[in-house]
Amino acid sequence: MMDAMSIAKAVVLAVVEGATEFIPVSSTGHQLLVGHFIDFHSPNNTFEVLIQLGAILAILAVYFRRLLGVALALPNDPNARRFVLAVLLAFLPAAIVGGLFSKVIKAYLFNPWIVCATLVAGGLVLLVLDDTDLEVKKTDVYDFSLPMALKIGIFQCLAMIPGVSRSGATIVGAMLMGADKRSATEFSFYLAMPTMAGAFAKDLLDNYKNLHADDVGLIVIGFVVAFISALIVVRTVLDYVARHGFWLFAWWRIIVGSLGFAGLIIFG
Repeated sequence: MMDAMSIAKAVVLAVVEGATEFIPVSSTGHQLLVGHFIDFHSPNNTFEVLIQLGAILAILAVYFRRLLGVALALPNDPNARRFVLAVLLAFLPAAIVGGLFSKVIKAYLFNPWIVCATLVAGGLVLLVLDDTDLEVKKTDVYDFSLPMALKIGIFQCLAMIPGVSRSGATIVGAMLMGADKRSATEFSFYLAMPTMAGAFAKDLLDNYKNLHADDVGLIVIGFVVAFISALIVVRTVLDYVARHGFWLFAWWRIIVGSLGFAGLIIFG
């Protein structure tokens, strides 16, 4: 039954999803840890994946005018066509790897111990990256070349490991390819749209027969809450990253991962 406790747990996880999806801290990792400690489990993590639709719609809402402008320019503007192709190329590696290995990944890697380890490791990577004087070649997301986009997409595949962070992997990849912090983060936003939509569609196709009426109710609640929390984050994170870098997210990852280890040792 969909009781008050189940609804409360669903709201907590949805807030976590929306708040962490577009920052480099791993929404999947946070949901796995939070779900473990509040004892919320959905078959094959279906709830956690399906509420991502709320986060997808949040970023579509924020970027609607830009996306509409790109769509209207496609017939006549080669730069618009290149940008769309760049995003699709960057999406391709994750689509292939996810399509082939998603069940194996969920079976063997969706483990809170792995999440804690990757959270800490990813935090250390972000600290190093933030202090490294990388050569900046690209400051406009619409100028990313096709080979650069494909390489960023290969980096995104690392996020198949829970705790790595999809946005973190793509941001690190983009910066290593010569993007500045703001454009790297913005490209991660655009790349999230096909990637998350693809994950949503695949998970729905694989699990819709196992969903019950109560599951649908919780998913709808999670969708709405994830939309609201993601909307707030997307509207603020670009300016924050441009001004302050990634140190806050790096330490966030390290602290959460360390607390997760402690909790697993003490409470199991």
